[in-house]
Amino acid sequence: MARVLVGVKRVIDYAVKIRVKPDKKGVVTDGVKHSLNPFDEIAVEEAVRMKEKKLASEVIAVSCGGPQAQETLRTALAMGVDRGIHVEVSPAEFDTVQPIHVSKILAKLAQDEKADVVIVGKQAIDDDSNQTAQMAAAYLNWPQATFASKIEKTDGELTVTREIDGGLETIKVKLPAVISADLRLNEPRYATLPNIMKAKKKPIKKVTAKDLGVDLAPRIEIISVEDPPVRQAGSIVEDVDTLVNKLKEKGHF
Repeated sequence: MARVLVGVKRVIDYAVKIRVKPDKKGVVTDGVKHSLNPFDEIAVEEAVRMKEKKLASEVIAVSCGGPQAQETLRTALAMGVDRGIHVEVSPAEFDTVQPIHVSKILAKLAQDEKADVVIVGKQAIDDDSNQTAQMAAAYLNWPQATFASKIEKTDGELTVTREIDGGLETIKVKLPAVISADLRLNEPRYATLPNIMKAKKKPIKKVTAKDLGVDLAPRIEIISVEDPPVRQAGSIVEDVDTLVNKLKEKGHF
């Protein structure tokens, strides 16, 4: 049976209104509600379902970040993950950690843990990069099935339905493989109180990027973070002719 490694990221909760810091070097995170990235939550659910269907023997969650990343791991453990790995990253380093760093970490851990499947959310809702799964597959030299909306396992293969611009695409990938979860893959479960209590006793191993041989030296420099421009108010026109005239005059209204 397969061993599944699932990536989970702590992000600002989707319902929070984001505020830019006064120095324009980032967004305000202190005292702001954080939660498990929604796409990663779907990835966790799929990994746990694979174990429930006896398709996986063990599910391991990985999260990079400061001490608070353990809260995110505990959420995954409460959903049914067996154990967690916390890759400790200082707050100063975390600001410039990119998918290239995270994918190297996942690739190394996949090898160390002898994983057969790596599942991550297709993107994080804070940086929207949508790169980690693809890069991890490249580092591992494994096949990839991104934007998965359905996963079925047959003999040593996964049949994955992918959401693409033109509709749906169904592919087969041999194991080991990397998958990224799309929105319609499943409906994540709520963690029950007994499972939350059990999660507190499940093991979380701490490692550093250095332990894994991954250099977190920044590849980027944050010059400025800006609020998007405020959208101008629209105007109501009496008829189509007036609309056409306004568009001719200004190109917009």
